[in-house]
Amino acid sequence: MSALFDHLPEFWQGLVVTLQMTMTSFAGAAVVGLVIVAMRVGPVPVLRRVATVYVETLQNLPLLVLLVLAVFGLPEIGLKAGLTTTAIVVIALYEGAYIAEALRSGVNAISAGQGEAARALGLTFGQSLRHVVLPQALRTVVQPIGNIFIALTMNTSLAAAVGVVELTAAANRVNLLEAQPIPIFVGAGLAYAAIAAGAGFVTGRLERRLAVAR
Repeated sequence: MSALFDHLPEFWQGLVVTLQMTMTSFAGAAVVGLVIVAMRVGPVPVLRRVATVYVETLQNLPLLVLLVLAVFGLPEIGLKAGLTTTAIVVIALYEGAYIAEALRSGVNAISAGQGEAARALGLTFGQSLRHVVLPQALRTVVQPIGNIFIALTMNTSLAAAVGVVELTAAANRVNLLEAQPIPIFVGAGLAYAAIAAGAGFVTGRLERRLAVAR
């Protein structure tokens, strides 16, 4: 355990990077998911097909492959960014496909009469989606989105494979110095577990509150 405590600054720095990546990626994924679900349930056939291809493609590709392609492939065509920024963008685009599917399941759970009533009141498709459909859909998918947040948190560890020094990479560096993998990686695992437990607690409370208010 001394290896763990002797290198707390390194672990803390890695944890900070992990949290930054998690929050920023999730915010980006939420925006991507909202745009994609609006396209998938919208009245324009071309946009529906584009959104469907996007979701099905991203859900059938390993995130690690996308990270490697983005980090090592994009600079070859002149698109350069920092490692952390690139990882955040890739994770946001990837997880956005899952958020879009979760939101679409929520939209499908809303009675068709809700949309018809909105149109009868003179609301456009965008207004109906923004003011009537999505607020109700979000209430039904709080837990699934919470699960996606937890999965996203765990997926940030893959950024270590492309050079981002987050929690997993920090643990690996410490292990190379101390050669004590069990306490080092158990400590890192407990940090991930704490984040997941906190996210589960928040989404559980939020789900119950919204269920009462519904």
